[in-house]
Amino acid sequence: MILLRRKMPERDDARGAPGSWFEVLLLRRRAGASFMAQAHVFPGGATEAGEDARTSAARELFEEAGILLARDADRGGADTLESPNQAVLRAKLLAGEPAERVLASAGLAWWTEALVPWSHWITPSIEKKRFSARFFVIELPPGQDPSYDAQETVDLVWATPEAALARAAELQLPPPQVRTCWELSAFTTIEEVLDAGRVRAEEPHPIMPRLATLTGASGPTLLLPWDPDYVSGGAGDATPLTYTPSWAVGPSRFVMEAGEWKHVAAPGSTTAG
Repeated sequence: MILLRRKMPERDDARGAPGSWFEVLLLRRRAGASFMAQAHVFPGGATEAGEDARTSAARELFEEAGILLARDADRGGADTLESPNQAVLRAKLLAGEPAERVLASAGLAWWTEALVPWSHWITPSIEKKRFSARFFVIELPPGQDPSYDAQETVDLVWATPEAALARAAELQLPPPQVRTCWELSAFTTIEEVLDAGRVRAEEPHPIMPRLATLTGASGPTLLLPWDPDYVSGGAGDATPLTYTPSWAVGPSRFVMEAGEWKHVAAPGSTTAG
């Protein structure tokens, strides 16, 4: 889940213009995690039996970050304000109680209508542990503040997309987070992001990076589907573009340099988006 909150604009002296007027939430995974240990990532996780992608995103946001997207099960509508029972409900979920039962006991149901699709990433086939992760974007509901769960996540950071990219090495950002922050940095307001997400929802296509060992690269390289070498130069499973989504622009590969994934353009191409 790409969770955004509003912030007051600050002048960016380097560009002479304001940066993004919002921040994105990143959670640090525990050191002993079997996947992306110590990396800062968006809240999310595996889908449980009977869940669709939206329900899974809402549940994981609540479990990992404590943000509840719920509505009154009887009256309908949205009720996202913090309630006295919120911490209790979260504790029950973290203890392993079925999510639907926990919400039903409080007269609540998941409120997923506000989730705006952003992207669909599939872990490269070179990885032993793989996910098909659908990212949604949403603004932080009024009256709520996130907190890490101290189980899967052990810290949290709010950062503008620009600041997150500048701290990519320190935060150990994986490629999906780097790419998403690069995309978000093109927007000034949350409203612009949500509008862009609605357009992207009409242009779905999975992003499955492919591993490549390229001449001149300083480390392992991951190719994205719009990279010119994706089909011919990549290894492993592939999801080549069947059409060209408007968002498939800019840097098309990642190169590992000194422990950091650098988002770069293919030789001879540009990073314009």
